[in-house]
Amino acid sequence: MTIPDVENSFDLGRQQWALFALSPEQWRITGPNPHDPMRSAAVRPVDARVPGSVHQALLDAGLLPDWNHGLNAQRCEWVENRQWFFETSLALPRPPEPGERIVLHCMGLDHKGWVFVNGVEAGTFDTAFTPHTFDLTDLLHSDTENTLTLGFDLPPRWLGHYGYTSRMTEWKPRFYFTWDWVSRIVQTGVWDAVRLEYRRSPRVERLDSSTDYDPATGRGTLSVSARFDALPEGLNVRLTLTDPEGARAGEWSGSAREFAAGVALDVLPVRPWWPNGMGDQPLYRLSVQLLDQDATELWRDARRVGFRRIAWRACEDAPPEADPWICVVNDRPVFLQGVNWTPVRPNFADASDDLVRSRLALYREMGANTLRAWGGAAMERTDFFDACDEMGLLVWQEFPLCSSGVENTPPSDPASIAALRRIARSYIERRKHHACLLLWCGGNELMERNATGGEAPCTPDHPMLAALAEVARELDPERRFVHASPSGPAFIPSKGAVGRGLHWDTHGPWRCEDPGDPPASWIDHWKNDDSLFRSECGAPGASPAALIERYRGELPAMPPTEENPLWNRTSWWLEWHTFAAETGRAPASLDEYVAWSQRRQETLLSAAARLTKARFPRCGGFLLWMGHDCFPCAVNTSVIDFEGAPKRAWHALREVFLTPPETLARETEAEAEAAGAARPDG
Repeated sequence: MTIPDVENSFDLGRQQWALFALSPEQWRITGPNPHDPMRSAAVRPVDARVPGSVHQALLDAGLLPDWNHGLNAQRCEWVENRQWFFETSLALPRPPEPGERIVLHCMGLDHKGWVFVNGVEAGTFDTAFTPHTFDLTDLLHSDTENTLTLGFDLPPRWLGHYGYTSRMTEWKPRFYFTWDWVSRIVQTGVWDAVRLEYRRSPRVERLDSSTDYDPATGRGTLSVSARFDALPEGLNVRLTLTDPEGARAGEWSGSAREFAAGVALDVLPVRPWWPNGMGDQPLYRLSVQLLDQDATELWRDARRVGFRRIAWRACEDAPPEADPWICVVNDRPVFLQGVNWTPVRPNFADASDDLVRSRLALYREMGANTLRAWGGAAMERTDFFDACDEMGLLVWQEFPLCSSGVENTPPSDPASIAALRRIARSYIERRKHHACLLLWCGGNELMERNATGGEAPCTPDHPMLAALAEVARELDPERRFVHASPSGPAFIPSKGAVGRGLHWDTHGPWRCEDPGDPPASWIDHWKNDDSLFRSECGAPGASPAALIERYRGELPAMPPTEENPLWNRTSWWLEWHTFAAETGRAPASLDEYVAWSQRRQETLLSAAARLTKARFPRCGGFLLWMGHDCFPCAVNTSVIDFEGAPKRAWHALREVFLTPPETLARETEAEAEAAGAARPDG
């Protein structure tokens, strides 16, 4: 929770906004005006919300079909072939005072375009992943209404699942260009808050804070510093820390110069913050005020912080050169268990905070303590991190790099490295104070060709990943940086490599690999696994039959085969042939197939989670791919469906997650002994 310059900051989401479209480059003739008599708008103005997406505004206006039904997503692709403009009439709250500047601060614009004031270009933007600030002082009229326009250029033609990672150099989320769990629904629009701010010097440009907790003494440390735009004499800072009940827990006052260099409050009588399932999550309010020599407040900020210490230890029996994968929180080793997090909707600009919180609450109830925020999307809004702070959900945050199938090596050209460095700096500066933040990661499934012509996980020496590591060391040196996931010698565990020390942080498998494979083969895999960490694995399970019927549109619900366009939308996860191999026939109904699919997913995932957790501390964690659907897939590896209902596997995983690892280890050992005794040669 950050509240800069409250009295001088105005949320433009409360304004009335309109959305219209022009043909590409049409605005350059006479400006972004849909009413110009020399031309007609490609789409006349309709009501819009900010934050909000073009897709949602058009759906609300009846100009788009609901992309969640049938093949309607294909009927929405024309949206990508227009340039879109969000526009509002703006009267200044007050004239600027001498020395004040009026700036537009946009927290999330997806992804490339222009800002206009009264038809005059005020600036450009070119990434969805960082905030953008524009000085509008000299363009705004204080005595009349102004027209503020946010223009969005055409999106890239393709950033989807397949291709060449080294060529993916447009900084826009990739998942909604199609992935194996979502149809193509390419968001354009304003995905986070837009504010008009009155700013004057001196002011704090960035507040930096970090905490630590000493379990031996039960005391905490708070370190705070700031970057100022100017430091005149007589400038002072007052810092106050209050506990969750509102009582004062610490304070500091001094000169701004001293504060800029960094101050620390130690031996603080604080309660520790714990991951879900280990204890409470007390959050303390840090308030910082900038004062002039007369003690008049010039600026203030407030945020919540938690006190905890996170360290990493080597797994038992791990190769000496392997990365450490046992997470230790406040001197207590913890098995990291949870899911890979993806946006709750492709048009995440329109996802309410309540919708996001509802998914997080399900993971907390499931017993999860860790969410891996996957590199094919964007870093979530502040409210997501606030909720994770409150719920004890550790966040493994990846930078926006992801595999592409054909080639999976990150770009290494200087322009791309410079762009990702800026994005990484922004991510870290905005989120490092959150208690829930576990680690930073370079990206998802980043691979390089090896000497034999195959692929292996990138090493930390790759120029892009080395640059990201450098930024993390500079801005957040106490927090772990993992260069990529998976990491180590091997990507996916293989039977032939077991016992050779090659399985560190691994991905897969995501199902019984061959049609007709019995669950026993899956269980054998996990019994023999020697991975030090499992940051991705999964198994498919169909959505409920009622949900499939509700979103099938004009398509038939049956049969669940590649030939059925409804099921082919996410065809990676079809198990038609497996059903036929196990039963010797086709399913008699949709209900029968769904029941079979969800039982199979339940069996496979509960076994994988149970056998992995039982190996703790030889293995440090288990993260499921994936948590929830953002699109009404007929079948996917999620354990929570599109409407937020848990599948059978969610309940089975909850039972495993709520069981201590030592209990699972005893049960697993007893089962193995019983199986050995039952064999004829036992």
